Amino acid sequence: MRSEALRGKSLATSLLMGIPMVLGRREDGRLFAMRDLCPHRGIPLSCGWFDGKALTCKYHGWVFEPVSGQCMEIPSLTKDDPFPRNLHGMAYPCEERDGYAWVYVPEAGRGRVKAEDAAITPVPEVPKFSERFRNEHLTADLPCNVDHGIIGLMDPAHGPFVHQAWWWRKQASIHEKEKRFEPIAQGFRMATHAPSANSAPYKLLGVYGEPITTTIDFVLPNRRYETIRAGDKWFSSLTTVTPTTATACRIDVYGAWNVLYHLPFMRSILTFFGNMFVRQDQVTMIQQAEGLKYDPALMLIDDADKPAKWYFALKQARLDAERTGQPMKHPMEGPVTLRWRS
Repeated sequence: MRSEALRGKSLATSLLMGIPMVLGRREDGRLFAMRDLCPHRGIPLSCGWFDGKALTCKYHGWVFEPVSGQCMEIPSLTKDDPFPRNLHGMAYPCEERDGYAWVYVPEAGRGRVKAEDAAITPVPEVPKFSERFRNEHLTADLPCNVDHGIIGLMDPAHGPFVHQAWWWRKQASIHEKEKRFEPIAQGFRMATHAPSANSAPYKLLGVYGEPITTTIDFVLPNRRYETIRAGDKWFSSLTTVTPTTATACRIDVYGAWNVLYHLPFMRSILTFFGNMFVRQDQVTMIQQAEGLKYDPALMLIDDADKPAKWYFALKQARLDAERTGQPMKHPMEGPVTLRWRS
């Protein structure tokens, strides 16, 4: 969720991994995220009131400190009733980075989350290479399981078909490509290389007269980082695919750049084409969802689908490591060169 939506005493709601969430910002600036259900009788807490410090349930007036989730007041108790000091609503660690509210959700069944548990997992952030830069956010809902959203994110062969446009790629521009991939912690990297010659946006960087390079990382559970450099000019992006339910997800793109920094309307231009690009993916996933309703057997091929295979193997390796307590075994034994046409 965009953190700019969390201002004043307003509350916002979202769905994350099937969990209803209510989010807001305390008057000290701290973000919070709670399960949007009162532990008393199950009414959404978002139906209640937030005064900048505490969240009050509309039904019976129970009051919660929203960062910890601790219940602070139960109006129906008499002076003779002991107050349940350990009573909490479900609160999740929530941090702000790059204009997003990042919520940490633990493994199911682990109970109330401790801040130190969430601290083990760093909050994602886009790399930036100068103090002055522009940025933008894009989003789209996808009617598919998160796995399909993610392997679509890393698919290197769909560009000339899904993203056909004069400013991007055409089917006539398809040619053979060769890229080197290497294992990184919790993921893999398309090693630094010169970007595709059939992509007009990359050609824009040629105005600086510097060699252009791009590096792409995928990191579990759902992150794709891309960094493009041309001398001291750069463009970085983080794309995530977040499960909202078992059968739906959301794609979010955050981009930051100092390319053509002083060009008027550059941000509006990039936003327009970026939205068009994301919309093309969204339409394709909506269409794919029609076929997936019938649970067809799917076939992944080498080499174009190798990143998808690595994703599923990485996911299984991480689950195995958590189950056994042993170090995660990376499915890639070393650098690999893949070849495909796109």
